Amino acid sequence: MIILIGGEKGGSGKSCLAQNISVFLTTECQASVIMVDCDPQRTTSDWIQARNNTDLSGINCVQLYGKIRNDLLSLEQHYDFVIVDCGGQDNLALRATMSVASYVLMPLRPKRRDLKTVSHMDDIVATCMMINPKMHASFVITQCPSLPNQANRILEAKEVCRTYDINVLDAVTYSRNIYDDSEESGLSVFEIDASGKAATEIRTIACEMLQIENAMELRNRLADKNNNRRRGDYGSGRSQEKLYAV
Repeated sequence: MIILIGGEKGGSGKSCLAQNISVFLTTECQASVIMVDCDPQRTTSDWIQARNNTDLSGINCVQLYGKIRNDLLSLEQHYDFVIVDCGGQDNLALRATMSVASYVLMPLRPKRRDLKTVSHMDDIVATCMMINPKMHASFVITQCPSLPNQANRILEAKEVCRTYDINVLDAVTYSRNIYDDSEESGLSVFEIDASGKAATEIRTIACEMLQIENAMELRNRLADKNNNRRRGDYGSGRSQEKLYAV
């Protein structure tokens, strides 16, 4: 399954989301994950390098740019999830990924300059949906202010997104130091505080995006899928033997 974390606006937390969702899928869902870094700034690649120098569970990562559609389809054959971190711009890698992605998550801060990109992203999604009609695209509001008197800004941002024909997640992330602190050392919010508010935010976003109740549900789905794949491989081999025998 290919998941794109991308959008036209930089600074909205795409790499942070991609990294933490990857750790959630790897550790709590026991999925095999590879990250694809399409951002020339190499934020995710540097995070992976720092992470691999620790005793934490390792995550594979490759750097791909441009027309990467076939590369992603090839990686999908070997991993449960391919998490693509695209930079904050409309480019070939973004559109190529959308042409094959199962899920597209587009983070936006509740700020006017971020919300100005919604119209263009809606056009891109609509174009790519003609090629990939099974794609599930969603906006997610990130880095929200935590003060109660700022709650209307979050609601207003969601309302702007909902004027377009793209899903908007109920879940959000708030502006928390733990996101920056974890990224700088190759960690995720789960390694710093697995029961904390930030970890809960990431779990909620991932589950809502994937339309599951919790990590156990996805773990069971993956186990069933792998079991069916093994039986299918065996069955397909027997079918070929019968075919050639005839």
